[in-house]
Amino acid sequence: MVGRSNVGKSSLINALVRRQLARTSATPGKTRLANFFRVQRGTAPAFHLVDLPGYGYARGGDASAREFQKLAEAYFGRATGHGRQAADDRALASVEPEARSLKPVAIGVLLLVDSRHPGLESDLEAWRWLKSSPATGDLVFSGVVGTKVDKLTRAERMRNAREFESMFQTPVLLVSVQTGEGLDELWKMIASLPRQTVA
Repeated sequence: MVGRSNVGKSSLINALVRRQLARTSATPGKTRLANFFRVQRGTAPAFHLVDLPGYGYARGGDASAREFQKLAEAYFGRATGHGRQAADDRALASVEPEARSLKPVAIGVLLLVDSRHPGLESDLEAWRWLKSSPATGDLVFSGVVGTKVDKLTRAERMRNAREFESMFQTPVLLVSVQTGEGLDELWKMIASLPRQTVA
């Protein structure tokens, strides 16, 4: 899962698995590593949900931005086997050793955006990077997910959904960890992704 700081990635993982698995905080930028969570639903094969650090948090400055880019390139470079070693092994820390392997793996991506704020340049930049960077290799995109939809009126959600779809040229699934709206649809979206890793 990729998205701006404080977009709700960790909270969404917790809502999906119905457990306090990922650490959450009201302070943006708390997630600094790629956190892997092994998930298994029923008899289906296990896979990993990955909570990546958020982008677009200004307090960390240029150093924080470089750190995020380095980690992202290392993680997504696994799709081609070109992920960096050394410091990137530390960045890809996980309780699942097989998830840290730098051999090529299929990686699916969910871009999370705050449904209250369509048109943010940082979201568009992330989308362009994921679609075009050599570091991302042959990623499988499942789509864009708009979080915190419970905070919108009906008119706002319709307007914002249209704006998002115009931006990304793809339907945007609106979800809420507070009400559970859209979570079943999100599980179906995740089920369509590669089984090795869901990011």
